Amino acid sequence: MTDTASDGTTDHISDLAQAQRRTLRVLVASQVFSGAGLAAGVTVGALLAQDMLGTTSLAGLPSALFTAGSALTAVAVGRISQARGRRPGLATGYFAGALGSAGVLVAAVSDNPVLLFLALFVYGAGTATNLQARYAGADLAAPGHRARDVSTVLVATTLGGVAGPNLAAPIGTFAETLGIPHLAGPFLLSGVAYALAALVLALRLRPDPLLLARASARKEETDAGAGAADPSEGRGGVVLGALVMVLTQLVMVAVMTMTPVHMHDHGHGTAASGLVIAVHVAAMYLPSPLTGRLVDRYGRMKIAAASGTTLLVAGVVAAAAPVSSVPLLALALALLGLGWNFGLVSGTAIITDTVPLATRAKTQGLVDVSIAVAGATGGMASGIMVAATSYPALALTGGVLSLTLLPAIAASAYRR
Repeated sequence: MTDTASDGTTDHISDLAQAQRRTLRVLVASQVFSGAGLAAGVTVGALLAQDMLGTTSLAGLPSALFTAGSALTAVAVGRISQARGRRPGLATGYFAGALGSAGVLVAAVSDNPVLLFLALFVYGAGTATNLQARYAGADLAAPGHRARDVSTVLVATTLGGVAGPNLAAPIGTFAETLGIPHLAGPFLLSGVAYALAALVLALRLRPDPLLLARASARKEETDAGAGAADPSEGRGGVVLGALVMVLTQLVMVAVMTMTPVHMHDHGHGTAASGLVIAVHVAAMYLPSPLTGRLVDRYGRMKIAAASGTTLLVAGVVAAAAPVSSVPLLALALALLGLGWNFGLVSGTAIITDTVPLATRAKTQGLVDVSIAVAGATGGMASGIMVAATSYPALALTGGVLSLTLLPAIAASAYRR
């Protein structure tokens, strides 16, 4: 591929475009599987912990654990990708997620809470890898299309992400025939889905997008004598992009984690909570193509600001929704997912714009650590806060907290 690129500028651009199309196809296929693995576990993780521990106050612990596990994995995937490319980094992360899913099944069968928590920590590798894959979609993208290509990878998660929660009830029934507790059943799906995602990437992600992008950048710098970017501008972009994604992740995970518990405590079954989470996951990923176009057309800052206001509305609707109204809870979770989507796509674009290829994967991994820590904090604090106050109080607090994005975005826009 790089040999062909040396024949001329036109051939070089054509080769990169062809490689990008192939990269996106492979990433889309892997994300369909990984979306099912991610959403299935999220749907029942809190309920499984509540059932095994007999208390609501620790129901947010599973979310905290697998998001904490995703923090460690984000570093590992980033470093592997930095050294060897996206293909080995992403495949390793998904394989670890499959191992974690298997551990959850063993813990549920043996009724071992300690093993459950350890397995959930490892299961978080799938969550981190699912997010890291979006960066691979931007490696070879033209600057004016980065947000759109990132969004293409994200939207592929929708199919598996919507199917996963809705399969929770039937897979739980099937699991019971194998001697596995009903609530642990969806982790069967998670294990298979993450393993398939790892296999697709390991076999098909060639040429490696990050390695090819680096080779292309070196050639362009040699041919054109390109200058280095201003490092202070890069640092500012990383801080702002990370802040946008950290806050949206914190609010989203906190409210999402306790919604199935809130519904369960008021008489709703697994099918109803699975439907609400499916709507939420669809809203997290399905609008991505439109979000990507909006970010590329109107700018990163405006869509980042829209994420804060959308999350506020989500919090208000969730707090005001009657516990008997599944449609209103679904609407609140849809808005929650949409606000998260705005923040993730715009924040990713901000960081990708400002970080050089030489350190891109490592920096992206470190940023995703912050995102994972925010998710772990939100997951842990959500159960404690609901036990101490109420679910509406949690939802309103999350909405108000998301508004702190606006002054940070305004300050950054003023400096620019």
